[in-house]
Amino acid sequence: MKKIFKFILNTIPRPILIRLSIVVRPIIAFLLKGNTFTDPIDGKSFRMFLPYGYGTQRNNVLSPSTLSLERHRLLWLYLKNETNFFTSTEKIKVLHFAPEQEFYKRFKKQANLEYTTTDLLSPLADVKADICNLPFEDNQYDMILCNHVLEHIPDDTKAMQELYRVMKPGGMGIFQIPQDLNRAVTFSDDSITDQKERAKIFGQYDHVRVYGRDYFDKLRSIGFRVEEVDYTNTISADLVEKYCLAKGEIIPVVYK
Repeated sequence: MKKIFKFILNTIPRPILIRLSIVVRPIIAFLLKGNTFTDPIDGKSFRMFLPYGYGTQRNNVLSPSTLSLERHRLLWLYLKNETNFFTSTEKIKVLHFAPEQEFYKRFKKQANLEYTTTDLLSPLADVKADICNLPFEDNQYDMILCNHVLEHIPDDTKAMQELYRVMKPGGMGIFQIPQDLNRAVTFSDDSITDQKERAKIFGQYDHVRVYGRDYFDKLRSIGFRVEEVDYTNTISADLVEKYCLAKGEIIPVVYK
């Protein structure tokens, strides 16, 4: 199964993969029903989660029902338990980059959100836009979700500046990235062009860097106030295992 999923991820373009997964997902979810692991996003349980990874595959990380990964489930729990994202009686103006399937319909249905999605390629994007040149006015959004996007962007400084520009003063954002916390300094090397080699070194063939611990300070240099939230440390070990979370993953929560 791991070889099959690895082949699919590395050969089928992401926009097509998104459309195909909508059809296949209910079938896989039905076949894997059980009680070992639970997806907190929809509350459904399974005997196993699916493997995932462009290079090295991780076991039991992809939820059969929502197709969420560790980071998505962690973000959901943080938004639900630590913010008013789901409960605010006032409208929250949200900008969501590269919207994930597990969130898209749920957020669209929320009456308390004024919800806009954006991306260059995603079929789920309301606005097709370059993150380095956004077609939005200054100081527009109460909350910005931009997760696992910046590692794809050659000029991430410009992208961060645009995120800061369109966020309202007092606004909040969550900018998750794949991060190696053992690295003090972010690593990039544009001379590596072979896709297999890039997947091996950067974790995915279309990533341009591996972020280190200096990621948080780079966000601060743009002007954001940054909280490095180790949310798994506030959750019981049993639930971390049951929800298939990545122990120690840091949520970068930013404010303007």
